[in-house]
Amino acid sequence: MLAKITVADYMSKRLVTLTKDTNVIDAIKKLLDHKITSAPVIDSKGHLVGMFSEKDGMKVFLESVYNQSMSGKVGEYMTTEAISVDATSSIVDLAEKFQKSPIRSFPVFQDGEFVGVISRVDVLKALVAI
Repeated sequence: MLAKITVADYMSKRLVTLTKDTNVIDAIKKLLDHKITSAPVIDSKGHLVGMFSEKDGMKVFLESVYNQSMSGKVGEYMTTEAISVDATSSIVDLAEKFQKSPIRSFPVFQDGEFVGVISRVDVLKALVAI
């Protein structure tokens, strides 16, 4: 039964997004306020240009300790080489991908277009829903 479930069935479509110009402290507050581990960074046309995650926030934290400054923009810290998944992929294949990767969420594409984000929590929701 799980093998028939696709990424699209459980991905988040209503997203908290950031831009490259978002202040990093505001970005971290958004992650915390929405209880999410990462947020897509989009351009003015809605295209994905990167992901900003808790791990990127750790870079901000460490830099603020060493440089006594908590300034900067998301574009300076975000991951630009985000690994993505296809919306039609099996959630079982995705679970295997999560198992082999430290990444906690992936951007989702369908027909070359950015359509959502799926996290480890989403995969677990699929498991308990059957």
